[in-house]
Amino acid sequence: MANNKSGSSGARSPLSLVVAMALCCFFYLLGAWQRSGYGKGDAIAAAINHQAACSDNPSSSSSSSSTATGLTFETHHGGASTNASSSSPALPEIFPACAASLADHTPCHDQDRAMKFPRKNMVYRERHCPTAAAGDRRLRCLVPAPAGYMTPFPGPKSRDYVPFANAPYKSLTVEKAVQNWVQYEGAVFRFPGGGTQFPKGADEYIDCLATVVPFNSGHVRTVLDTGCGVASLGAYLDSRGVIAMSFAPRDSHEAQVQFALERGVPAFIGVLGSIKLPFPPRSLDMAHCSRCLIPWGANGGMYMMEIDRVLRPGGYWVLSGPPINWKANHKAWERTEADLAAEQQRIEEYAAVLCWEKVTEISEIGIWRKRSEPCPDRPAEARACDEANQDDVWYKNMEACITPPAGAGAGGELQPFPARLTAVPPRIMSVSVPGFTAESYEEENRRWERHVAAYKKVNYKLNTERYRNIMDMNAGVGGFAAAIFSPKAWVMNVVPTAAELSTLGVVYERGLIGMYHDWCEAFSTYPRTYDLIHGNGIFTLYKDRCKMEDILLEMDRILRPEGTVILRDDVEILLKVQRTVQGMRWKTLMANHEDSPHIREKVLYAVKRYWTAAGEDSEEQKNMGSSSEGKGSEE
Repeated sequence: MANNKSGSSGARSPLSLVVAMALCCFFYLLGAWQRSGYGKGDAIAAAINHQAACSDNPSSSSSSSSTATGLTFETHHGGASTNASSSSPALPEIFPACAASLADHTPCHDQDRAMKFPRKNMVYRERHCPTAAAGDRRLRCLVPAPAGYMTPFPGPKSRDYVPFANAPYKSLTVEKAVQNWVQYEGAVFRFPGGGTQFPKGADEYIDCLATVVPFNSGHVRTVLDTGCGVASLGAYLDSRGVIAMSFAPRDSHEAQVQFALERGVPAFIGVLGSIKLPFPPRSLDMAHCSRCLIPWGANGGMYMMEIDRVLRPGGYWVLSGPPINWKANHKAWERTEADLAAEQQRIEEYAAVLCWEKVTEISEIGIWRKRSEPCPDRPAEARACDEANQDDVWYKNMEACITPPAGAGAGGELQPFPARLTAVPPRIMSVSVPGFTAESYEEENRRWERHVAAYKKVNYKLNTERYRNIMDMNAGVGGFAAAIFSPKAWVMNVVPTAAELSTLGVVYERGLIGMYHDWCEAFSTYPRTYDLIHGNGIFTLYKDRCKMEDILLEMDRILRPEGTVILRDDVEILLKVQRTVQGMRWKTLMANHEDSPHIREKVLYAVKRYWTAAGEDSEEQKNMGSSSEGKGSEE
């Protein structure tokens, strides 16, 4: 009898435990909902986090240590896949893979569409995005990585080597063979650091520039490299604490910008044509052209005036190649002396109109400096640009006019880098950004330090060289980029055209880089060019402007396989995002705001799964429940 009684008690014990746990969870969720006052959405997010913590790490009492359970931020180079079943009864929309031929799809720089536009002023090389009005259809599929795709090498090796499978184009190795641009060596491309104007290497070229341009002092931090080629100048400036924003058109030289980004160098597809550059006035410390083929003396000096617009007072302009020192080089350039002499004369005249001081002419290099003070003797015929809203440059026509200087009390001089990263920028000191004071600016930076500290508790790889190319889709004053700053990484700080405030000038005054962009359109870059994408309130900002799915598909296009996404937004919006990306081969996990689980703002972490065009015929990758991650992935 005693044995029977004991056995009966043991049989009831597990059932009682299950009932107790169920009641505990029910009252926990009910209490959280009642205390929060935020309604159904907040309770769902709390349940997601509580469930993840309980089921995956029941022994942990720290929410920050358990939020990333189930996600891996490592990279893998293989193509093996593992199965993972979905517990969701209602399946999200499944986005199929695009054709393998679209592996390098760049929607706003499509070659076929470009040929329909005028050649004058390089209009056909500018942005021309698909539009419904023109009968264009946006792709509703996932751009695949090419077969054999690998995560790029970490720095500093990435500067010199790129896996051939990531950008399998050899044309530049033939066309620029004698100039040391790039060499094909089996499974990799090697970049010796050469260029058209510096065949002996970028380091020697930069040493020459440094005899005039103060790179070492920290006063020249941000550089614009026009017609950058494979961006060797930017790659070698990086080791000197200088960051270059490089751009080149998508033209017959395949993969110039793609190579630059694979090397870990900031770059975008673009051209100096008829539309203003996507930068604010008075932002960059130096602009550079090395045999960039831009007709600087044409169109009434319009291109030089555009460079003047984006150069800060005291900034430098470097022109390397024709027509500088034409007397010694006209035969090698296969141009007449009269033609080259006239071109240099026009450049010198427009430089005088802009009040640029010619600092030196070394061999084939000319260096000018923009005056720090207003120009006292500018010719009367020099037309000033409209002073109204100088930051409004998105799709605005370039003009042959001179951008007015900053108003009185512009906030003082910039500090050398890295001090300027944390110092209060002149635009804030002069109250040029409505709503920002020195105190509120510093509080904004402290807020982002707290956010990034919380990110690092979830994703410890943020403290390593795992992420080289980073994008902030809604940068504000650059708080995220400053908080995550590392010499081993760079951040493309995007200020959306839909943003209430134009803060990109502040970003540049901090010694960071970025550009304007409208996220209803595709970004001017190749696929798979960013390791990490951060978005703060981006879907709230574009809620009534364009489809959430289109923005997510664009994020997927530019994110590398096994790249990471971090999104901050309202819980209701993030739940919709989380559901959508289940059909995009992303793995996700929701986390509470670091200050309180009762704050509506949540954080969604995601990792894009590894898959390539070559694996699309397998049943495992056709099944959207599959992981498709690389060899050695940890679930």
